[in-house]
Amino acid sequence: MGIVELMQARELAVGDVLVSATGGSYEITRVARVGRGIRVQYLTEEGRQGRLTAAPESIIRARRSHATHAA
Repeated sequence: MGIVELMQARELAVGDVLVSATGGSYEITRVARVGRGIRVQYLTEEGRQGRLTAAPESIIRARRSHATHAA
């Protein structure tokens, strides 16, 4: 596991894990700019695909992937 952080949607990266208030987790597979928003595609724990669009300044609960940590 990792530490759950509050971050802006613009900080999300592939490999990070979105965390819902009920404890569900969703692994980010793609992040793209769409107009003024951020489109995030993810996989659920069961392997189903989903997506959401958020404002860049919106607050998201997520765990950072090990690959996105600075060395």
